[in-house]
Amino acid sequence: MKIQQIRNAANKIHYGKVTFLLDPWLQPKGEMGTLGELPGHPFSVPDPVKEQLPMPIYNLPEPVEQILQGVDAYIVTHVHPDHVDVAADGTVGKSLHKEIPVFVQNQEDQEIFRRSGFQDVRVLTPEGSEFQGVTLTKTPARHGTVVPCGNSCGVVFQAPGEKTLYVTGDTVWFSGVQETLAKFQPQVVTVNACAAELVECGRLIMNDEDVACVRAAAPKAKIFVTHMDNVAHASLTRHTLRGRLATRGVSNYVMPEDGEIVTL
Repeated sequence: MKIQQIRNAANKIHYGKVTFLLDPWLQPKGEMGTLGELPGHPFSVPDPVKEQLPMPIYNLPEPVEQILQGVDAYIVTHVHPDHVDVAADGTVGKSLHKEIPVFVQNQEDQEIFRRSGFQDVRVLTPEGSEFQGVTLTKTPARHGTVVPCGNSCGVVFQAPGEKTLYVTGDTVWFSGVQETLAKFQPQVVTVNACAAELVECGRLIMNDEDVACVRAAAPKAKIFVTHMDNVAHASLTRHTLRGRLATRGVSNYVMPEDGEIVTL
């Protein structure tokens, strides 16, 4: 398999003979606005200066049409504005091709995509869904250490002749992740690990300690670190996370720059 780090949690996954675009947040730099400007989201962060930082923080590494080229299906782990473009009217995915199949976590997100004009919206399940020879299995996620910041999910990819891939999604380390690692024994695990934090919800996704827990539970797996350097409420950068992982003795991971393609 090959995974291209696009930006934040957006990744282009070439798996078997299928190309998936995961969590396609494709807005131009700064277009989403600041945390304080998000409609219906009165969120605050421990450092109030960050509330004034427009997102996304960086531009995409490639033009949108180049990113979309060759994509067979989209996977959106949850409808948050740093995982898919969300318009003021609540519709999503303005730059995506509406005829391409979309996999989502639940019927609520399915309805949002249908209302946004997407023609083929499929709900992931714990029992698994087949798409062009690839089995996609929904896995649990806990999107907050204090109060979950809405629902989210992970996804396990399986196909004959391919390594098993586990996309943990927006989650902290908890029993659901541990059980998924034990059940599927993935050879590749992606972790969202900028330690994004909100006062109301606590830490929303993994930090260095959580990544170390993944490494301990899956000592032979290659870890792919993503969801870095593009949201204002992040607590870790690529630079600081590398240092902390070194201190913890965590190795056998990749933390690609935006635009970089990794063969796994």
